[in-house]
Amino acid sequence: MAEIYVSTDIETDGPIPGRNSMLSFASAAFNGSGAMVGTLTANLATLPDAVPDPDTMAWWDGQPEAWRACRVDPRDPAEAMGDYRAWLEGLPGKPVFVGYPAAFDFMFVYWYLVRFAGRSPFSHSALDLKSFAMAVLGTEFRGTSKRTMPKEWFGAARHTHVALDDAIEQGELWFAMRRAARG
Repeated sequence: MAEIYVSTDIETDGPIPGRNSMLSFASAAFNGSGAMVGTLTANLATLPDAVPDPDTMAWWDGQPEAWRACRVDPRDPAEAMGDYRAWLEGLPGKPVFVGYPAAFDFMFVYWYLVRFAGRSPFSHSALDLKSFAMAVLGTEFRGTSKRTMPKEWFGAARHTHVALDDAIEQGELWFAMRRAARG
């Protein structure tokens, strides 16, 4: 079965799932040739026992447009994650989670999928763009960032801290990196 690269971005009110809430998530799915085959995005209601992290909320104070965007029509997490699981399972191939940083975004998405939808179609793995960039560029991990990546890797999409915008940007970045790796 072909792989479908599911570039995913999330927004949260803190650093860990359960104690904090995922506020918004979005995925842009790309086939192996880099064509986008679909998107899904949802804003989520906060978890009833979760507490927003003060440092994260201070960061949000500087992102008022993105904050407003992630609070429009929040959905019940169980409903939204059930729809997300069905969408992932309906993609024309095996979904591969793609993130930057994958460790953070995947941690929340995996926790929410297992908690509210019973399981994760991604299994236990995720493709981390920073790690892949490090390998392609031959740089050290901490010295690898978007600022040190070649400008030609970045397409028209821009990082806005709105989950769908950022998921599309990451997907474009992934395919630029992959082309560079394949020479």
